[in-house]
Amino acid sequence: MKIVVCIKQVPDTNEVKLDPKTNTLIREGVPSIINPDDKSAITEALMLRDRIGGSVIALTMGPPQADVALREALAMGCDEAVMLSGPEFAGSDTLATSTILAAGAKKIGYDIVLAGRQAIDGDTAQVGPQIAEHLGIPQITYVEDVKVDGDHLIVKRQFEDRYHIIRTSIPCLLTVLSEACAPKYMTVGGIVDAYNKEVKVFGYSDLKEFLDTSQIGLEGSPTNVWRSFTKEAKGAGTVLKEVTADEAVAAIISKLEEKHII
Repeated sequence: MKIVVCIKQVPDTNEVKLDPKTNTLIREGVPSIINPDDKSAITEALMLRDRIGGSVIALTMGPPQADVALREALAMGCDEAVMLSGPEFAGSDTLATSTILAAGAKKIGYDIVLAGRQAIDGDTAQVGPQIAEHLGIPQITYVEDVKVDGDHLIVKRQFEDRYHIIRTSIPCLLTVLSEACAPKYMTVGGIVDAYNKEVKVFGYSDLKEFLDTSQIGLEGSPTNVWRSFTKEAKGAGTVLKEVTADEAVAAIISKLEEKHII
């Protein structure tokens, strides 16, 4: 059983730097971590491996420094790590990224694919479902719990004010919530072993049988970012002192009417 878990290295800061020309993230000099939801996906993958056997392969797409995130995944207990990296992949939006990750999954083989619900640097929650579409396999999102039932999985899916209990065949793709399980800690021995293992690197030439250059990178990204900017700080607002309750209510209603809220 091959369990592929897709992870992403994301900036560990609210002060995100942006390239004003390409509207893409500038990652150099910004501390990075494994996306929190992806850590839960790793842990869920490891628990599945312990129950049904097989191996867990951590898969990421990114620049060479993403090797650090893969080493952490190995230290958490993953058996193998694969990085998809190359100039052809630069500037990919969610659709192009999912196309590349799906090609990576085809290259290494898979039975179950896991990913975090969404990444904190984009918050789109699109890549996981798009990978499933590219692979043509069932998908279940917002996963809180997974049980094994023979050659099927029984999945508890969060859904607004209730839960869905879904039975799915394998192969399938699951996107995991951070609440699903506490991320597994690295051990000293695990860290040492992680840096003694090979991280396989696949570029475009290794995946070209599954890819078309017109569908990856900036050229293959239909998302058009018109403008990017950091969040502006809120002003102090209006403070009314020494007013009666009726005067305060009147002032609030006046402000709401001014902004056409009421």
